[in-house]
Amino acid sequence: MSKRKICSSCERPIKTCLCYVITQLSCNYQLIVLQDPKEAKHALSSAPILVKSIKGARLVIGEQFNPFELLDDDWQENSLLVFPSDKSLTSGQAIQKTYKHLILLDGTWRKVARLMHLNPWLTELPCIAINSSNESEYQIRKSPREDGLSTIEAAVHILNGLQPDKDFSPILNAFRKMIQYQIDAMGEATFDKNYQR
Repeated sequence: MSKRKICSSCERPIKTCLCYVITQLSCNYQLIVLQDPKEAKHALSSAPILVKSIKGARLVIGEQFNPFELLDDDWQENSLLVFPSDKSLTSGQAIQKTYKHLILLDGTWRKVARLMHLNPWLTELPCIAINSSNESEYQIRKSPREDGLSTIEAAVHILNGLQPDKDFSPILNAFRKMIQYQIDAMGEATFDKNYQR
């Protein structure tokens, strides 16, 4: 049995290539996505689309990370973590700082909690939380949280807050197309039965 042909650019099967709908934008930060290894094996992860959509973004797969190797010597002052915290900064407060790196954790809530446990240095970083009343469009994967967003949706929400003069929403078009490809492959009836909330 022959393997499916993969697009060398978007790294997805040719049949579901997203190159024609991926929009590349620049932002004021280096976006770094730390991804759980099990999440990296998930064909419907949104993180690869996010990294291909933001210029200079990095996707780093692993369980433990060295901040000095990943970031720089001043990582504590230069990095902002997208994560809920009692002391989360507002977008306005974060804009007043000179953060260089914007870090997102990619995985289920359980996997993200594990990444935090294995990398205690992350708890030393200032945080910015997602305060969105919008429901996730990630119809093909369920979150245990009502306010749960995919990694790409979280990034768009945060970046739109940090750079209000720029709209990052167009990068969601590739994400939506990936979802539609999957719904089409499953068939509407199967999708409605298994995934509708």
